[in-house]
Amino acid sequence: MSFNVTVYETPQSTTSSERSTSSNFVSSILTVNQIEDVSVPELHQSSSGVFGAETDEIKSVSVMEGESVTLNTEVTVTRRNKILWKFGDQGVLIALLDANEISLFNGTDGRYRHRLQLENQTGSLSIKSLRTTDSGHYELNIKGGPGDRVKKFNVTVYSRLLIPGITRDPSQCSSSSSLSCSLLCSVVNVSDVTLSWYKGSSILSSISVSHLNSRVSLHLEVEYQDKNTYSCVINNPISNQTRHLDMSQLCHTCS
Repeated sequence: MSFNVTVYETPQSTTSSERSTSSNFVSSILTVNQIEDVSVPELHQSSSGVFGAETDEIKSVSVMEGESVTLNTEVTVTRRNKILWKFGDQGVLIALLDANEISLFNGTDGRYRHRLQLENQTGSLSIKSLRTTDSGHYELNIKGGPGDRVKKFNVTVYSRLLIPGITRDPSQCSSSSSLSCSLLCSVVNVSDVTLSWYKGSSILSSISVSHLNSRVSLHLEVEYQDKNTYSCVINNPISNQTRHLDMSQLCHTCS
C-alpha cells in the first residue's frame, strides 16, 4: 500500500485543522512507500558540521549555515501514530504524518519552501540549505499508540565566518619617533562571535558580541623590533578563521 506526500504553500495552524487538505493549499502530491512499526526520540547528526548536546527537556543542535540537519524521532511509526513537527514560540505546524499521508508546510513567510523532508518510516524531519533564520525551537509531537510523546529541539544556525582583516591604525602613526606599530583587526556584519588577538598560542585580548554588528574591531600595539608571531582569530561555537600578522608589510616605520 502507498501513502501521499502533500506540500502546502500556506502554513497551517496546530488546531483541529492540522490535517486539512483543502485544495487552496495543495501544490503537489507524490507517492512513496508505506510505513510500518514503533520506539523513542533523539537527535541525529546528519552533517559533519552539526554538533548535538542533550538535556533532560530539550536537545540542542548547532549547525553551519548552508548545511543540512535531521531531527530524528528514533521511532518506526504505525498507522495509529500521528507525527507533528512545529516551529517557533507560536507552534506553527511545518510537517505532519498522519493516516499514510505526509504534509509539508512552507512556514508563515515561506522560509521552508523546497527545503523540508519527512522520513516516511520514522517521521524524522530534515531541513536542507539551513539559514540563520531557521534558528529556534522545534517541537515533535507523537500521538497514538501507548501514549502521546513530546520532544523539543533547540536549533542554532551560525553564519559562515570570513577571515578577519588586519590594518595599520593611522591615528597612532603621528610622528617618525614612534617606537610601536598600532594595528586593528576587524570583521563586519557578525553576531555570536568572539574576536581575539594571539601572541603565538597565548591569547592577548578578546571581544565578544551576541547581536548583529556592522563592524567589530580589536586593537593591538607591537614594537617594530618584535620578533614574535601574532594572529587575529574570529570564532563561534563551531568554527573559526585566522589571519596571521605580516609585520614586514604593515609595521614599517612611520614617515
